[in-house]
Amino acid sequence: MTATKRPAPAVPGGRPSSDPDPVRVSFRRYAGVRTRVLEVGDPAGDPEPSASRRSLRRRAAAPHVRPSAPRLVLLHGYCDSADTWRPALEQLAAAGIPAIAVDLPGFGDAQPLRPGPMLPQLDAFTTAVVREQAVLGSVVLAGNSLGGTMSLRAAQNARLPLSGVVSIAAPGFVDSWLIRTVARYPLPLRLYSSLPLPVPGFLVRKVAEQVVPRFLYADAHAADATQVQRFTALFPDYRATKSRLEQARQLVAELADAYRLDSVKVPLLVVACGKDKLVTAASGRQLHTLVPHSRLLVREDWGHCPQLDDPQEIAELLTYFAASAVRTTQAKRAAASAADAVGEDTAAG
Repeated sequence: MTATKRPAPAVPGGRPSSDPDPVRVSFRRYAGVRTRVLEVGDPAGDPEPSASRRSLRRRAAAPHVRPSAPRLVLLHGYCDSADTWRPALEQLAAAGIPAIAVDLPGFGDAQPLRPGPMLPQLDAFTTAVVREQAVLGSVVLAGNSLGGTMSLRAAQNARLPLSGVVSIAAPGFVDSWLIRTVARYPLPLRLYSSLPLPVPGFLVRKVAEQVVPRFLYADAHAADATQVQRFTALFPDYRATKSRLEQARQLVAELADAYRLDSVKVPLLVVACGKDKLVTAASGRQLHTLVPHSRLLVREDWGHCPQLDDPQEIAELLTYFAASAVRTTQAKRAAASAADAVGEDTAAG
């Protein structure tokens, strides 16, 4: 019998534990907010641009020299972090696709949100990330849940250099009973927030460990323990849970006036998930109806965070859509430039 070497066990993302981590971690500042960045593919450079990078930015401002390779920017959802994209980033790294995922302000290792409306702060942050990445290539922005909302709001800004947008389970259309409950703030939630004695921290964490997998995954029994622990760490005690609840109520209220979808002109892929317990698949279908040129993908076997359910499939989906969106956007820009040139020649003649 010939002895064979047993392969090293795989980590949750599917990478053997002996392999070097393809995901680079750094800290940068966008719109005045210091945050953590996970990145694969070509490096985006240091937070403080050198003279050569400033020169690159000036050259990139001219359309005829703008790089064309797709770059993915990935945004997470409420009470999540860039780590939700790590398994998909590993898949993208293996395919040679450049991508970054960032902690949104107020979540993960990013600095907190300031008092006041949340969405405008997140808009400024997203805009800064997109503009940085656009120096290096054509940007396709993808977001899950709250990240899906931010992607749609970025697509409404005609001045942003976006080649395409993917919105996965964005709230604010046809939401589940849970989101509607938070919006109405019924008596049980008010009682919880006004308890004279705080609920013990161990009990809060125990409840979170049971609830989180059911909300985020299509199948709670298939939930990755590391990902679940990351989410439950956001609710260490009564005070933190109460703060997150109040923040969620504010966010749901802001979602009532979050969209101007007639302004979305870039290619848009809407992803709806049949086993989503937070944002129903009907929400994605309505968004697709409101943006006629969009594409719709309904996956009945995915939950609220399909990047956790099926990171390989999500990575492939993002890769194919990004390539298609960049081609479509470049063709439209070329046609517009040709039309402008004809108009100038006609006026000169």
